[in-house]
Amino acid sequence: MAFERVCALSDIKETGALRVELAAGGHVDALAVVRYEGAVYALEDRCSHADVPLTDGDVETFDGAPTIECFLHGSCFDLRTGEPTNLPATEPVPVYPVRVEGEDVYVDTETDGTLPAAAAN
Repeated sequence: MAFERVCALSDIKETGALRVELAAGGHVDALAVVRYEGAVYALEDRCSHADVPLTDGDVETFDGAPTIECFLHGSCFDLRTGEPTNLPATEPVPVYPVRVEGEDVYVDTETDGTLPAAAAN
């Protein structure tokens, strides 16, 4: 695993998402770094159904899961797994391991995004 610093914890609203642009050449171009109920998650900032940024949607609980909603068609994605929790999306979005050290948020962007995003907060 190769964690890289992507932002400060204070850059992310307590219940919200921050878009982080990454240098070219990795598995992902932009991340949605999400803070919800004391945990921090990272997933690709792209809806698997509509190809729009997930960071434009709401962060909330949907059917008991912490999710981020695609603003365009309403699909929600589980922050822990990237799996869609409702239609129209049927494909998951890639998730990435997160580590918080003090005020710094690190994400392992070298993984392929298919591993569970166990938050190491």
